[in-house]
Amino acid sequence: MKHLQQAANLTRIRAMSMTHHSQLGHTGGDLSSADILTCLYLGGILAVDPEKPYWEQRDRFIMSKGHCSGAFYATLAARGFFPVEQLKTFMDPLSMLNGHPDRNKLPGVEANTGPLGHGAPIAVGAALAAKMRGEHWRVFVLTGDGELQEGSNWEAAMTAHHYKLDNLTVIVDRNRIQQGDFTENTVQLDPLPSKWASFGFAVREVDGHNHEELMQVFHSLPLEPGKPTCIIANTIKGKGVSFAENKPAWHHGVPTREQLLLAAEELGVEVPW
Repeated sequence: MKHLQQAANLTRIRAMSMTHHSQLGHTGGDLSSADILTCLYLGGILAVDPEKPYWEQRDRFIMSKGHCSGAFYATLAARGFFPVEQLKTFMDPLSMLNGHPDRNKLPGVEANTGPLGHGAPIAVGAALAAKMRGEHWRVFVLTGDGELQEGSNWEAAMTAHHYKLDNLTVIVDRNRIQQGDFTENTVQLDPLPSKWASFGFAVREVDGHNHEELMQVFHSLPLEPGKPTCIIANTIKGKGVSFAENKPAWHHGVPTREQLLLAAEELGVEVPW
């Protein structure tokens, strides 16, 4: 798993370099989600082909927490969907790399996301479409935990259970921080596993920074035939960077050049530009 750790840390420093360049972004969530994205795209879990991004039998991945586009773009580039050099244009005028993902501009993006609570309903619709067509591709959606305070997620969960969408996997980046504060101080989510189970999902909690745990659960899908899956990935906002870890201010934090160099040292990688 060492190669996955190195890849995840490279995603982290690339995402931080992007937010430093644009002076905008969501550094904390980029850092917490990097390991999940790395396992999905670079660990061989998702059946996707960068040479054929619209291959009909591909697995669909929806980045519901679209505000964390830095880590998502860095992962897509590492997987070969577009040149890594394009990351330098993050949020520039006319760049393909908007602050929120745009499927009309970038190969590998399945849905325009950013407004919270949209990704899970889109994912349920996609998974239902696969079932109706008798096709075997799967749908994965990564949500934030604060995002689950949006009621649309739970309407989608009821629908997923009703249609027995065992081709659907919801992954929750459970870093316990949202814009402005900790999630439990805003609107309490715990006991989160019980909530998903009560909506008819097979639920598994994992360490969202442990690649072995992540790969094991991804290889075990579906957890229960006839049930959609929810993986609650317990993570740390700002993971890997001492000055950002578990700090609400780094939901929107933008690193200085000095902080970027310190982060690279702590992550064991080089600043890419």
